Amino acid sequence: MYYLSTRDDKVKVTASQAVLKGLSDDGGLFVPEEIPALTTSFEELSRMDYRHVAYDVMSRFFTDYTEDELKSCIERAYDSKFETKNIAELKKADGVWFLELYHGKTIAFKDMALSILPHLLTTAAKKNNVSEEIVILTATSGDTGKAALAGFQDVPGTRIIVFYPKDGVSRVQELQMVTQKGENTKVIAIRGNFDDAQTGVKKMFNDHDLNERLKKNGFLFSSANSINIGRLIPQVVYYVYAYSRLLGKGEIKPGEKINIVVPTGNFGNILAAYYAKKMGLPVNKLICASNENKVLFDFFTTGTYDRNRPFILTSSPSMDILISSNLERLIYHAAGNSASKCRALMEELSTNGRYTVSDEMKANITDFVGGFATEAETKAVIGRIFKNDSYVIDTHTAVAASVYEKYRETTGDNTVSVIASTASPYKFSGAVVSGIKGNSEAGDKKTTDEFAIIDELQKLSGLPLPEAVKEIKTAEVRHTTVCDADKMQAEVEKTLGIH
Repeated sequence: MYYLSTRDDKVKVTASQAVLKGLSDDGGLFVPEEIPALTTSFEELSRMDYRHVAYDVMSRFFTDYTEDELKSCIERAYDSKFETKNIAELKKADGVWFLELYHGKTIAFKDMALSILPHLLTTAAKKNNVSEEIVILTATSGDTGKAALAGFQDVPGTRIIVFYPKDGVSRVQELQMVTQKGENTKVIAIRGNFDDAQTGVKKMFNDHDLNERLKKNGFLFSSANSINIGRLIPQVVYYVYAYSRLLGKGEIKPGEKINIVVPTGNFGNILAAYYAKKMGLPVNKLICASNENKVLFDFFTTGTYDRNRPFILTSSPSMDILISSNLERLIYHAAGNSASKCRALMEELSTNGRYTVSDEMKANITDFVGGFATEAETKAVIGRIFKNDSYVIDTHTAVAASVYEKYRETTGDNTVSVIASTASPYKFSGAVVSGIKGNSEAGDKKTTDEFAIIDELQKLSGLPLPEAVKEIKTAEVRHTTVCDADKMQAEVEKTLGIH
């Protein structure tokens, strides 16, 4: 299978080349030339563990990796670093299934893909005779950064530089990043928001002069963001896995459709569910849940994508995004896999900050339903689910739960539904505690003692404290660099020692 650019029909690369490059030279994203079909029966998949399901799904996309290479990547990724032997867990509460994707090393769903990406990438480098040191350049809204840092820590032949918005992540997220060990890691806070960080990273990827200078100095850029197809495809796995577990539990019949609800920022996680549906997973609706930065809700409601609006800092910071990079892949597919149509819309977004899709394209994305939750609704649903079911969810998962609740009430659709639960409640303990207690006091100020609130959440919920949280209580802060958004490139050059 080959991969094409969303912006240029003539670009055609292998899976390993797409993983290695991260982003196409024209600024486009790599997409598979066709979505492969799932041919293994769901009954058979229901008898497989996570690793075997992962191989069954990924081998259909990463066709230039040998069986041994891909199995080795999978075995090294999904091992004892996960705190549950099932890798992902399904728990029922509030009449819906929560797919817990946060049992990895950094207690967020990003671990599901970023545990395997370093292995896919270093294998790809060998396959393509790459001699340069690979520099992973990543912008994060909170979770990708730590998961990427943990994945690439001290991996030979790689360096990783992560940018995050100084005041746009939770204190736990920040501490997880700034205490990161590893001789090849660098974390830089920027004065700005996530969109500023993401724009700066994309600009460096597309700067031909910078890339030439990198090459002369023995470096090559790649990405750990979900713009990298090596991040996206592993995410398809857990939706197939979730369906097979529901089947194994007797909760659904073979072929019965489910709804999938995803708290959405950069659009990669829900796009993976869309790819799973295109592979043949029986999915009814893909419910795209936004917080008060509801650019995606407005898009699915009106057909117009418009990032010209205030940027709101919320208690679900990983979704505080106005430029959803992965939406470009959906736009490409909705345009009948037309790179020229996709490129024109992306140029419009770059120039005017907005674009409107045609009625024909809008008709091609009816798999999706948009919804959004306010801050008050997010906290209320945390409290209600805890009170009724003694089940604790984080703020991002709560956005999805709130949106799903409204969807179910509005439509009367009682299809069996799965909510992607994307982070441990301990990552956002202040907001979770205030949701449980039904007030807006706890954790709303940066000055609050984060660890006192974590202790309070543990007492209230009885949830075991993950290793990741125990570690940061005493970890040394190693990364203190802060810069303006327009100085990101200068910091990269300084870190790498290039002039």
